[in-house]
Amino acid sequence: MDKVDLRTVYPELYSPPRELVQVVVPPLRYLQIDGEGDPNTAPAYQEAVGALFPLAYALKFASKKNLGQDFVVGPLEGLWTAADPGAFVRREKDAWSWTLMILQPDWLTDGFVADVAEATRRKKGLPALDRVRFVTYDEGEAVQVLHVGPYDDEAPTLARLHEEYLPAHGLTFNGPHHEIYLSDARRTAPERLRTVLRQPVRPVDAPDVSEGGRPGARAGSDAR
Repeated sequence: MDKVDLRTVYPELYSPPRELVQVVVPPLRYLQIDGEGDPNTAPAYQEAVGALFPLAYALKFASKKNLGQDFVVGPLEGLWTAADPGAFVRREKDAWSWTLMILQPDWLTDGFVADVAEATRRKKGLPALDRVRFVTYDEGEAVQVLHVGPYDDEAPTLARLHEEYLPAHGLTFNGPHHEIYLSDARRTAPERLRTVLRQPVRPVDAPDVSEGGRPGARAGSDAR
């Protein structure tokens, strides 16, 4: 049985260069959960991570057993918003709202995910699992870059993206800041952390098609 690694299916999304580039992100299926506050101190953040990964692994094993299709559990990803986008550059983490998510293969159905989520809930009793949903997220056009180093060193790259690249290319924001954590921070030295930084964009003269700062459909069911 082949094991599908979605990072290799979408190399342009998960292996960008260390310079700002534009990319078109297709609609993709994710497990998602919302929260707010400093990810280093907010209990809700750890509860969210503690719900996402058990469900993601349960889906992997159920898919292999029941559907005959295996896949690699993807890295943690986060959508980040703030009333003032400058809060990211200033690292004012208490002002951040976030949606954590993990990419899923397209052969998983709403019903399959709901059934596995219910079985996982009965087995593990994770309260945050009730807030996890299975949705399609459509970012469309975006600018992204690979950041290597500590998370708190992202500020200069984000400032360059926001204040230089977007104005120079006639672009503006079209959805929340997106980060993909390719490295396990528990096992990787800070200076070696690899993170994809992505910003959905639109031409400044194009209409804003995002919904509440979150572009794309949220079709699909809650994973409960």
